[in-house]
Amino acid sequence: MPQQKDIVKIAIQMPGAYPQLIQLDQKKPLSAVIKEVCDGWNLSGPDNHALQYADGVQMYITESNRLDIKNGCILRLTKAPGCCAEDLYKGIQSADSGVRCDSLKQLANVSTDVTFAQEFISRDGHVLLVKIVEDGNESPLIMTHTLTSFFELMDHQIVSWENLSSAFIKKIASLVNAKVCDASIQQVSLALLESMVQSGRALYLLVKQEVTLERLLAHLQVANQQIQTKAMALLMALLQTAGDADRQELFAFLSKKNLRQYIYKNIIHSSGAVGDEMAHYLYVLQSVTLNHLEPRMRTPLDCYSQDQREVLHTLRQAAFETESENSLSNERRRSLCAKEFRKLGFSNNSNPGQDLVRAPPGLLALDTMEYFSSRYPDAYSRFVLENSSREDKHECPFARSSIQLTLVLCEILRIGDPPSETGADYHPIFFSQDRLVEELFCVCIQLLNKTWKEMRATQEDFDKVMQVVREQITRTLSSKPTSLELFKNKVNALNYGEILKLRQTERLHQEETLALPVVELKERLKPELMDLIRQQRLNRLCQGTLFRKISSRRRQDKLWYCRLSPNHKVLHYGDVEEDTESPAIESLQEKIPVADIKALLTGKDCPHMKENKGKQTKEVLDLAFSITYDVEDYSLNFIASSRADFCLWTDGLSVLLGRDMGSESMRSELEILLSMEIKLRLLDLENVQIPDLAPPVPLPPSNYHFCYDFNATEQ
Repeated sequence: MPQQKDIVKIAIQMPGAYPQLIQLDQKKPLSAVIKEVCDGWNLSGPDNHALQYADGVQMYITESNRLDIKNGCILRLTKAPGCCAEDLYKGIQSADSGVRCDSLKQLANVSTDVTFAQEFISRDGHVLLVKIVEDGNESPLIMTHTLTSFFELMDHQIVSWENLSSAFIKKIASLVNAKVCDASIQQVSLALLESMVQSGRALYLLVKQEVTLERLLAHLQVANQQIQTKAMALLMALLQTAGDADRQELFAFLSKKNLRQYIYKNIIHSSGAVGDEMAHYLYVLQSVTLNHLEPRMRTPLDCYSQDQREVLHTLRQAAFETESENSLSNERRRSLCAKEFRKLGFSNNSNPGQDLVRAPPGLLALDTMEYFSSRYPDAYSRFVLENSSREDKHECPFARSSIQLTLVLCEILRIGDPPSETGADYHPIFFSQDRLVEELFCVCIQLLNKTWKEMRATQEDFDKVMQVVREQITRTLSSKPTSLELFKNKVNALNYGEILKLRQTERLHQEETLALPVVELKERLKPELMDLIRQQRLNRLCQGTLFRKISSRRRQDKLWYCRLSPNHKVLHYGDVEEDTESPAIESLQEKIPVADIKALLTGKDCPHMKENKGKQTKEVLDLAFSITYDVEDYSLNFIASSRADFCLWTDGLSVLLGRDMGSESMRSELEILLSMEIKLRLLDLENVQIPDLAPPVPLPPSNYHFCYDFNATEQ
């Protein structure tokens, strides 16, 4: 963490006075700073004043939080917390209802500050608020301010909720239970009860006894979204704090009252998108409700349990029409059962319960299979018989698939995971469908069979199929289907071919996303590398090049040389002998100042190409270029010996003229340099020492006997 600066420049305001700009010395006691500010305004009694933030949360400045002050902060000189607490304590006891109302309104605002809360509570101000609530003689507005102030004071946890009297709790509960009551009062009363329930078991029992659940559910049907949200929060607190027995009792009551339909009809469906706070409570309710399946999910099958073994045999008998087993010998009956359990998709034919000892999904997998076989017997029989009669090794094992699918659903729905504090990812389908996990299983096991056939899978492809099915379910649930029928239609439309298309699209998008930083890096590197190419072109012109003159008879009879001066200001050229390789610049008699060059021409636009129009081949046209100078009356004409020389000279001359290089050679070299530079930039060179010099080339071997002599006789 960086060290806090000792001096902070701030502004301090006070109503009716010009602001003071001061340099706050953080090492100086805060009381001394306040005294200096008071002296600046000629105020007496600095002990009765304090500093507050003027913007945002108007929190008091104390010795413990003063280091949070930043340069440019605006503070306000105000009453000290103790003085403010004393004034408000007296104000809420005034005989004038207007004074009481204003004092309580101000108290509700300032109670969010812990420094003030400590001062007010030290005067037993919270006890006075409790008395006002218990008496219940005030107007709705005063009662709202009183309850809000009390809630803000208690939120600092200076006073324990368990110190509250039963009379006060009953009074708050009566406000929630009242059929006719001010909405603001009910809203803050619901928030108070939620905090009480979360504070301990004793208060939970008292609130549970006093609050009418019928009335709590009625709050979910009102148009006021704030009351809906607070009612849902209290309901969640009751469910989460309750023990197992109480929770089951609450679940039974809520199921009887069709809580899901209440929520779906009055919150989700009617309002469309819900607020973030309500979404969190819906997520919590979904998690808490689904977690009643956790014991079954965590419990493995007991191979010695007669009831569980009978369920397994019920699954077998529902799938296959068999002759009366009572007439068979024990050995024949065991053989028949093992054969049918194998067709049913169990790995352990003789003892299929062993397939269910893994927990999760434990007994929940047995429950889902039994539900499917009894709820949709035709679909169950069709699934099993269709795959048990196949002989092409493409059969889909029902039992193995069901066990893994149940586990997948538990993971997707997060069964067994405690609700997250920030979670808000609820599924609308949960609130419109009873026995969601079982019904989802029935849809998805048939989807699995369909996907298995689309993939032409074998037993070796089992994990691949499950990955696709998981993706089909996850993608469909992410679209927030509001009913099981809608989920079924969407998930079946998302076949294996569609999954492959979506994967390809996402992969391309990911590659494009990953490529963006590389593209940005390329753009940043281009100017530097273009400068490098320009410099190379000019250096090449300084070295010079040998050109041939082509006469009208197409006979190459003369040579001439052209080069750029080292200061890049003059082109020197002249005729040379054939055996000359690199003549000195002083031997070249002709010269053209670069400043006099007017234009660069190429191809058929060159003067020497126009003079012999129709007589030049395409090869010569592609290598011809000229420069015009001296008001374009004169020209120097070139025919390069190769395309490489043509590109070097036209690029170099363009650089001299202040133009962009445009040759294909430049573009190719730029791409090569960019590729090499990016690869070097992206290399992981941590702890790798790069040598300054290239490694030496090793000496050639003393002989080449290691080469294999392949002759025709060995063919």
